[in-house]
Amino acid sequence: MGEVIGIVMVSFVLPLIIVLHYMTKWKESKGLSKEDEKMLEEIWESAQKMESRINALETILDDQAADWRKRV
Repeated sequence: MGEVIGIVMVSFVLPLIIVLHYMTKWKESKGLSKEDEKMLEEIWESAQKMESRINALETILDDQAADWRKRV
């Protein structure tokens, strides 16, 4: 179950922190550099892929261990 929590943290919390960090930097500089925009896009795409994987993992866990959510 620690793996699920770790995956959730990496999938949602870490990208959120990174996005918020760059939003703060953007407000300070009134814009992102092309390099920052590309990095942010890559992070967003990675977060989307991880979210999809988590949804698949949750579906599998729901089928194989229906009470896993109660233990988290």
